[in-house]
Amino acid sequence: MTAPDPARPTTLHSEDHVDHALVWFRRDLRLLENPTWSAATSTASTATALFVLDPALFEAAGHFRQQALVAHLDGLDRMLREYGGRLRIEHGDPVQVVPRVAAELGATVHWNIDTTPYATRRDAAVTSALAAAGAAEPVTHWGTLVHEPGRVLTGKGTLSKVFTPFAKVWDRTDLRPWAEGIGAAEIASEPGEPLPDVAGADDFPGGEVAARARVGDFLDRIDDYLDQRDLPAIDGTSLLSGDLRFGTVSPRELMHVAGDTTDGRRGFVRQLAWRDWYAHLLWQNPGMVRAAIKPDYDKVLWRNDPDEYEAWKRGRTGYPIVDAGMRQLWKTGFMHNRVRMIVGSFLVKDLLIDWRWGERWFRHLLVDADVSQNVGNWQWVAGCGTDAAPYFRVFNPWTQSRKFDPRGEYIRHWVPELAELTGDAVHEPAKAAPLDLAAGGVTLGDTYPHPIVDHAFARDRVLTAYKTALGKI
Repeated sequence: MTAPDPARPTTLHSEDHVDHALVWFRRDLRLLENPTWSAATSTASTATALFVLDPALFEAAGHFRQQALVAHLDGLDRMLREYGGRLRIEHGDPVQVVPRVAAELGATVHWNIDTTPYATRRDAAVTSALAAAGAAEPVTHWGTLVHEPGRVLTGKGTLSKVFTPFAKVWDRTDLRPWAEGIGAAEIASEPGEPLPDVAGADDFPGGEVAARARVGDFLDRIDDYLDQRDLPAIDGTSLLSGDLRFGTVSPRELMHVAGDTTDGRRGFVRQLAWRDWYAHLLWQNPGMVRAAIKPDYDKVLWRNDPDEYEAWKRGRTGYPIVDAGMRQLWKTGFMHNRVRMIVGSFLVKDLLIDWRWGERWFRHLLVDADVSQNVGNWQWVAGCGTDAAPYFRVFNPWTQSRKFDPRGEYIRHWVPELAELTGDAVHEPAKAAPLDLAAGGVTLGDTYPHPIVDHAFARDRVLTAYKTALGKI
């Protein structure tokens, strides 16, 4: 038996009744607005909800993502208890675990498709293992995107390499119908193995109930989204990226509840289109995780200075807005979106360090680490992806800081040694008057570092490196 084509989901119809459905949860940790759970509980007498905790993946994640995962799994288990069942946790490699549990239950396996190269390989291996065991072909759905890959194409039938044309087609593409509601299947109550003990997980508001509360909070301020999303000192973004990453909320539902009645609402929905676009690009170009979509950019001679990389990671660059972002990431597993662009540009363009180094660090630490979004955004910052902007886009950290954190509130919060600086000194202490530094309790090179690179020099250096790689000089 060959593996099902994920672009053409296998579906069961209401008349195709089975005795037992095994729903393998992955990045879709919710019951509502989940086509796989809906279809499984509507076509089977009994449904088992399974999550396979792969130690290799779990141990590679940063603490805050581990914390969020455990909290969301606990939230899913609480939701299942309301329906008389439990979430079954099994530890191990899904390629062995899923077929074993399916054979034990005599169940047909259901899952929502993911677009990452790892997930594609894993799911093909699970499908082959099920076939080798004589099990039924798995039933698959797309429950993680608004539109699945292959649905948003140009007039020539290809995926657009520029976002704006993609977004125009995305906006007018009809939603493919998917199963809705929760069926009448009995939910199995075998809990399996315990969840890992992760510090702070009990305090994290996990699960779809908490996610819906966060959606409600965002809807109270969504109309100001375009005006406030670039200001890191306030909660101007949706703060829903983690819920989208773990699937505690459906992107389709977010699109519907946001609507299009104001500029803020339309602006937010446009971000869901960006999310789909990067997922579609990764689905079509799995090599973009390791290679520039524009191959010539892999010829850039990166400096990759380990000491400067370490200073960047720890928020000790001497550029306050960069240091604030990196410390926020280290201490919370989150970073404001505008600041992500600033720190990414600084790593690649100011320090001339390979974008893949930054992508790996973000993927390790971010709660909302999503391979397609992370890789897509890092390639955007590096100018080597499918982007209409030229390679010579280099963010000026000083300008970005003054524009988006004008009063220095974000900097003062995350770089407290600069909190007592007044006026412009908080943005660029290296140019502050000695008396102003002394009044703020700052000693450059001691309590706060000197800038590790001169921005004007670095800009010329990176442009030369790029031009050389592209054969322009």
